[in-house]
Amino acid sequence: MKTEHDPTGAQDGGDRRGRRVVVAVVGPTATGKSDLALDLAERLSVPGAPAEIVNADAYQLYRGMDVGTAKVPVDERRGVRHHLLDVIDPVEDASVARYQAEARRALDEIAARGARAVVVGGSGLYVRALLDDMRFPGTDPAVRAALEARAEAEGTRALHDELARRDPAAAASIGPANTRRIVRALEVMELTGEPFTANLPRQAYVRPTVQVGLDCDREVLDARVAGRVERMWAQGLVDEVRRVESQGMGRTARRAVGYAEVLAALHGEVTEDAAREAVTANTRRLARKQMGWFGRDPRVHWLDAQSPTRVEDALVLVAHADERADAVARGDVPEPDEADSDAPVRRSLGS
Repeated sequence: MKTEHDPTGAQDGGDRRGRRVVVAVVGPTATGKSDLALDLAERLSVPGAPAEIVNADAYQLYRGMDVGTAKVPVDERRGVRHHLLDVIDPVEDASVARYQAEARRALDEIAARGARAVVVGGSGLYVRALLDDMRFPGTDPAVRAALEARAEAEGTRALHDELARRDPAAAASIGPANTRRIVRALEVMELTGEPFTANLPRQAYVRPTVQVGLDCDREVLDARVAGRVERMWAQGLVDEVRRVESQGMGRTARRAVGYAEVLAALHGEVTEDAAREAVTANTRRLARKQMGWFGRDPRVHWLDAQSPTRVEDALVLVAHADERADAVARGDVPEPDEADSDAPVRRSLGS
């Protein structure tokens, strides 16, 4: 399949270097996102500026957690440069704010090289933190302690009334008895000097982006998940978990699907067969959750994970996104209303 527009940007010479649309491959686990990302990276590369991949899977950030996270082995990455893989030790707890800073830095560096960035992952919060206007205001123990003391002395209702005066929209969304959230809202306002609602996530890209989602019928995906779990066991998942635990695992790493269940087996809490069944069931549950998250985003363009034309179809989407971004940059068309997308929305698997 060919389009009049060259999605690599080669037709435009060097004019479009540094402002190519970011391509994000998203969707539930076991749909083939990594393979599609590699295919797109190869097709979207140009001489002197090969496309690069940025990971958006929370658990693939961890060193040594390879089999259980379905991390693409180095020798299968087709020479494509990957970012944000193997960047923290399992003993550390992952931070979305830290990921956002490092991943956005990677996007900046890729753009500076005139290359295309392909983001891939199924961790919805991490994808949004990277692509959307999402802020992570810091905390100040002294400010928080003072607010908590006021809540104790004056009552939570008094703080909620103050919030209503300073940020009516925030007060309307936070119940008058929810002390923790009221205190946090007032803390953020003290630290930023802005309404709390100004710091809430917005469905607005921080740079031109096109999201390509891979969809799959429930029965097909369930079978894919079962096959993946069997392969993980054959590839040594149990030994990997044993090794990683011996080196130290923090709370976040221990919660990962595939690791939590195997740890239970290693500690004698369940049999290995029961652990394998639990991994399969929990991975399927994760897929439903991921589909719910991405399915609510009207900006995602969904493709059939089994379609033989999915790569070409994705390239067409990229070409259209590039053309739109170019038109916006020239002032020919207004900035798109991202909340009003014509992309088909899938709210549940198989629907």
